[in-house]
Amino acid sequence: MDHAVAAGGWLTGWRVVDGGVELRVKAQPRSRRPGLGGWVDGADGPRLKLAVTAAPEDGRANKAICALLAEALHVPPSAIAVVQGATSREKTLRIAGEPARLAQAMENLA
Repeated sequence: MDHAVAAGGWLTGWRVVDGGVELRVKAQPRSRRPGLGGWVDGADGPRLKLAVTAAPEDGRANKAICALLAEALHVPPSAIAVVQGATSREKTLRIAGEPARLAQAMENLA
C-alpha cells in the first residue's frame, strides 16, 4: 500500500517507514477513561488521541500509551517506541512490524 505524505509533513497521522510505521499521537495522561479518542487536529496535522490513567511521571504514561496502542494493533508492547516527544503530549511513535499489515490496521483505528 502506498501512503501519501505531504511536502514537509504528514498527510495523515501516520506513515509507512522501513520496518514498520510511524504514528503521531496526542497523549492525555491522568484520564478518567482510558482508550482511543479518535483523530484530532494538531498544529502540524492530524494525531490519534490516546487517553491513559497513568501520570506523566517516570515514563509511566509513555509505557501506558505504548501498551494501549499495542493492544489496539495486536502487536507486542515492545514493538512500539516513542521516537519524538517523550516529555510532550504530542508524540511520534514507531511501530515495528510488517508495514502492509500495520498500514491496514492504521486505517481501521478509531
